[in-house]
Amino acid sequence: MEIKAIGSVASRRAPEEYFTGTVWQDPIIETPAPARLQAVLVLFEPGARTAWHTHPLGQTLHVVSGKGLVQVWGEPIREIRAGDTVWIPPGEKHWHGAGPDTLMAHLAMQERLEGKAAEWLEKVSDNQYSGQE
Repeated sequence: MEIKAIGSVASRRAPEEYFTGTVWQDPIIETPAPARLQAVLVLFEPGARTAWHTHPLGQTLHVVSGKGLVQVWGEPIREIRAGDTVWIPPGEKHWHGAGPDTLMAHLAMQERLEGKAAEWLEKVSDNQYSGQE
């Protein structure tokens, strides 16, 4: 058994190549093989968001505070709020982030397949984020 104390891993700024705006990540766990779970607490400042991406084994998001947005390719943008849990199936192209005027924090949980938890794609444009495209 392993216990990680809160604050034992430093918060890190999310990589600009995969995110728009200011996003902070607090790693929760990355389990050793044969387990595959990876979990991260992600804080998005207003207007911040992920790039489009997919997950080989799907992703679960649990919103812990604030209000945000999530969209699956070809579908309308949906609002998510503290307490909501979202399941994105394997291979589904999607993005998620804060609302335009609100912070949003969620717990992102996904499993690695052959060492990879996500396939990062193009950034979400301002028009896509605002629902105009």
